[in-house]
Amino acid sequence: MPTRIVLSPRLPDALVDTARSLLPPGYELRVVAQEAAELLPAMADAEYFVGFARTSLGPDFYRAAPRLRLVQLISAGYDRVDVEAARRARVPVANNGGANSIAVAEHTLMLMLAVAKKLAWQHHNVVAGKWRVGDFSETRLYELAGKTLGIVGLGNIGKKVARRAQAFDMRVQYYDIVRLTEDQEDALGVRFVLFTELLRTSDVVSLHVPLTELTRNMLSTEQFALMKPGAVFVNTCRGPVVDEVALEKALRGGQLAGAGLDVMFDEPPPAGHPLFGLPGVTLTPHMAGPTWENWPRAFRNAFDNIQRVAGGDRPRWVIPELADLVG
Repeated sequence: MPTRIVLSPRLPDALVDTARSLLPPGYELRVVAQEAAELLPAMADAEYFVGFARTSLGPDFYRAAPRLRLVQLISAGYDRVDVEAARRARVPVANNGGANSIAVAEHTLMLMLAVAKKLAWQHHNVVAGKWRVGDFSETRLYELAGKTLGIVGLGNIGKKVARRAQAFDMRVQYYDIVRLTEDQEDALGVRFVLFTELLRTSDVVSLHVPLTELTRNMLSTEQFALMKPGAVFVNTCRGPVVDEVALEKALRGGQLAGAGLDVMFDEPPPAGHPLFGLPGVTLTPHMAGPTWENWPRAFRNAFDNIQRVAGGDRPRWVIPELADLVG
């Protein structure tokens, strides 16, 4: 009998077709919704789970899946995974191996440019019949060239942001709890600085960290106060990494010139959110990752990892909190 892989939640038919086209021989892909009534019975004889943790994959999930060998996420983030439940079940959890890193890196640069050039503001003015509103000293547009970019978190995405930023003649510095070697820094064209130093000296600060208890609210009143007056802030990782009340105050008070956000604390945010009315803010709806090109990468990485486990090898991209489960 073929080995069962459960794919959840249900994705559009075109994406499921992409997954099936890459499915290795000897495997069966069953697509189910993530509601417990449908997901849990499907896990009874499944050896692998592929998909998103849009609801918590908690104790009930693992009790329903006695044969489960790997939870393979299509997403990079894993903040909705019940890590302790996975540990108790002795099931490793892997993320998508950087499948969406190109997409998020490109989106990050797009947000930097959109804020610097006031793209959303200009678009809405043109649509409203307003042409070249204000004068050039009041409506200040900026270039990225010559500016210093500070990247917080230099993983797969952070590295790709660094390379793309250099194409805009930006200087790139970074902070990460894991430092590159000097040779690696030279090859990538970046330099390490301390976190507070990065905030004080960067014209643009971009976040690329996972959401953990260590990173929750890592940018709040104290950190925004350290940033250069007129700096731009970009977040394409997870909303709760940022204290949104503190961000709003920094923007309204003129400490920051603008912000580009693909993620927010509440998704979707409530109507009338205080950040909506600020002209220096550009928002996108957590859409940096899912480009058409990265779905095949995500499924390819998922099935490769499944085949590694099936062959007795260690899976790749296991989240750090569960790395000890695979030796």
